[in-house]
Amino acid sequence: MSRLSAIYKYYCYQATVSFGFFSPIFTLFLLYRNLDYTQIALLSTLYTTLTIVGEIPTGYVGDRIGRRDSLVISSVCMTLSILGFVVARSFLALAVLYVLWTLALVFRSGSDDAWLYDHLRAELDADEFARVRGRGMAVNRAVTVVTVLGGGVLYELDPRLPFLASGVLNGAGVVVLSTLPRNRGYGDADSDDVLSPSDAVGVIRRHLSVPPLRSFVVYVALFFAAVGVVESYVQPIATGPLGIPVELMGPLYAGFTLVSAGVSYYAGAIEETVGLRTTTLLVPVLLCVSFVLPVFAPLLALPMFVARTGSNTLLRPLVNQYINDHSESVGRATILSAASMAYAALRLPLTLVGGFAADAYSPLVTVAAVGVVVLVGLALVALWGSPVQAGTETTSTS
Repeated sequence: MSRLSAIYKYYCYQATVSFGFFSPIFTLFLLYRNLDYTQIALLSTLYTTLTIVGEIPTGYVGDRIGRRDSLVISSVCMTLSILGFVVARSFLALAVLYVLWTLALVFRSGSDDAWLYDHLRAELDADEFARVRGRGMAVNRAVTVVTVLGGGVLYELDPRLPFLASGVLNGAGVVVLSTLPRNRGYGDADSDDVLSPSDAVGVIRRHLSVPPLRSFVVYVALFFAAVGVVESYVQPIATGPLGIPVELMGPLYAGFTLVSAGVSYYAGAIEETVGLRTTTLLVPVLLCVSFVLPVFAPLLALPMFVARTGSNTLLRPLVNQYINDHSESVGRATILSAASMAYAALRLPLTLVGGFAADAYSPLVTVAAVGVVVLVGLALVALWGSPVQAGTETTSTS
């Protein structure tokens, strides 16, 4: 296999992990199934709790059995979960699907970036990570643009059709993943260089409890928590205060995704021009300010939606690049998963309180409250210690 062919296959894999068919109508679908915001928040809380419990073990499994095989497990679970929405009707059945969904995401978390980073370092150049990761996300967003346009139409024909179409697309990822090469060493199944459970705990403590990752992970965790919580209220705000018809949600999400794709494609260039430190520090602050403004002028929710999607797409590869650069090759997926666990831990209370607030007040008020709370948190972390410090990859082969 040529050096570049694996990267092209990675791009194909990114194309299959799109949720475009149902992303414009997912919250509306749950409301269609007679759930209220509190029940939706409880499902999100279940997902977040299981993420906290499962991130480190699945990251360890990714280092132990191989990142590629971990991704295969993820795609299988995701496909089963998505197809399950076609038939699930009760809250309990939906909860089971959320369990499968969580398993899919935690098996993918850390493993995909760890596979890509080590593959690039072995075959090309690890400094290309942000560029390749960003372009992979751009491919994902391009596919999402096409599928979201059909999602609203399919939903109008039958609310179950978007999930059927998405299940087929995600299932194709299993086939693509089976053709990817394993990393050379560093924890794949055919390597002798693997972590023991006690080693995994030591790696996490050694990297996440001290600078440069300690305050960095907490800072970006607040950002990702805010992005995740607000996601549940985009569709109710769009179809409620903004008065956008359901059939136009597809084109609306396509517009968001086009912006996201452009930002993702140029993530590496933005990092080189603006700098990782400036980007990481300012983007979360500006986004949280945008969460507050729609309370005073609801139309400002539209640019807020764009900012939310674009900022998440921009920071994701930059954050993972920084964590990779300050991690060991052995245990890289474990460290990335531990960081994701921190993101979920901070999202948990915001999600649960947000559900009660949305039922008691409104989605707009809830989003504004999230913005204020996270802004305060960002300020406290910045006072605690500099979130982003200069430095290069600390360990490469140990």
